[in-house]
Amino acid sequence: MNELTKLTAAELAAKIQAKEVSAVEVAQAHLDRITAVDKSVNAFLHVDTRGALSAARAVDEDVAAGREPASPLAGVPLALKDVFTMSGLPTTCGSKILENWIPPYDATVTRKLLEAGIVILGKTNMDEFAMGSSTENSAFGPSHNPWDLDRIPGGSGGGSSASLAAFEAPLAIGTDTGGSIRQPASVTGTVGVKPTYGGVSRYGLVAFSSSLDQGGPCARTVLDAALLHEVIAGYDQLDSTSINAPVPPVVKAAREGANGDLSGVRVGVVREFQGDGYQAGVTTAFEQAVEVLKGMGAEVVEVSCPHFTYGLPAYYLIAPSEASSNLARFDAMRYGLRVGDDGEASAEQVMALTREAGFGPEVKRRIMIGTYALSSGYYDAYYGQAQKVRTLISRDFENAFEQVDVLVSPTTPTTAFRIGERVDDPMAMYLADLCTIPANLAGTPAMSVPAGLAADDGLPVGLQVMAPALQEERMYKVAAAYEAARDAAAGGALINRVPALEA
Repeated sequence: MNELTKLTAAELAAKIQAKEVSAVEVAQAHLDRITAVDKSVNAFLHVDTRGALSAARAVDEDVAAGREPASPLAGVPLALKDVFTMSGLPTTCGSKILENWIPPYDATVTRKLLEAGIVILGKTNMDEFAMGSSTENSAFGPSHNPWDLDRIPGGSGGGSSASLAAFEAPLAIGTDTGGSIRQPASVTGTVGVKPTYGGVSRYGLVAFSSSLDQGGPCARTVLDAALLHEVIAGYDQLDSTSINAPVPPVVKAAREGANGDLSGVRVGVVREFQGDGYQAGVTTAFEQAVEVLKGMGAEVVEVSCPHFTYGLPAYYLIAPSEASSNLARFDAMRYGLRVGDDGEASAEQVMALTREAGFGPEVKRRIMIGTYALSSGYYDAYYGQAQKVRTLISRDFENAFEQVDVLVSPTTPTTAFRIGERVDDPMAMYLADLCTIPANLAGTPAMSVPAGLAADDGLPVGLQVMAPALQEERMYKVAAAYEAARDAAAGGALINRVPALEA
């Protein structure tokens, strides 16, 4: 493995600006790594070698000319989840119905990345239309966890998390509707952040559930995630749900947190995210993480959020309902796949045949659930009730943050499960998002930071840190402090011990 692929994004950016290495060399090292390992990982659906090297050369030209870098991450490679549009490159959302579709415009996140001089290596694999917790629902085959290639890398953004853990990219972008950034981060030993809803533009993000979807940064360190967060966040008039407010000072918070002092910080342990149903190794790792926080001066108390336990059923009414509406646009009439257009079939027949062939089983399942929940006679009983639960969960957060600065819990109840283990049991699959869903329903920020390895299977565990809306700096400070203490105790970063690909 090229040593450049082991460096953090912050380290790479510094070396590029100091002329110790060129952006082209950095990009080529990561492209070579993709060539070497991605047949085993399947993190990427499309690799843009020409575009990546062209972007890297532009950064090198700026460095040579003595121009100010476009951003603190100029020249650093990144893997982009294939749910964000990028002109000139396929955007499939992991679905056959959009296979080979090339959008004519850039998502706002994509544009911001390009303007920042970040080198986009390509588009990453995902559960179809972001519906899933394992990346097994991709129409183009599952991604594999670099810690154990027989296991899932999480979902829906398993391609992004796997690319980080496999050292194919130092940065990635994901989306989080019910945990699709944080759950993959947890099971791959990486960092994943769901910003406040509206904190990162959704323009050009192909919608699954419009009131829940949120793009966010993925990285191998808290500081790298913070640097990327500040690049992609901010108000966008093209997104009607975008928040017109300053971007929280997350980079400053991450640097402060790395000093390891949490004196005066009150941390709440969520009572409802403990007990039965949690893998023993996950529980032990979480309890040890809480002790580390105490050791850095944090005051830790238990906090009850009684309606969090209803988050899962509420989510699986709200999200499918919005999906059934959003996915109606894939009708074979305007773009994407078209089946049965032989000149004899009606538009309705072509639409039905195309959706049958183009959508996978999980997408069809959620469309049917959502359509039923919205139907006449059932709307109030299902969708309406779920929205009331959503309000109660938001109030739980409000009450909790009157007592503490941040909340913590395990990110997922278990470590990575084996590929194929839950494909025939949707409820078991959905339980992977048990701890992450409440933050989506409330729109509050949350992140997952690696919390070591489970003693019972040696696989990564995630510590989830949650903060009030637009207060991301709180969770970055706590996560960075924990990360520094964890690495000091372990004698190095957890991510440097990924075993499967180097065996």
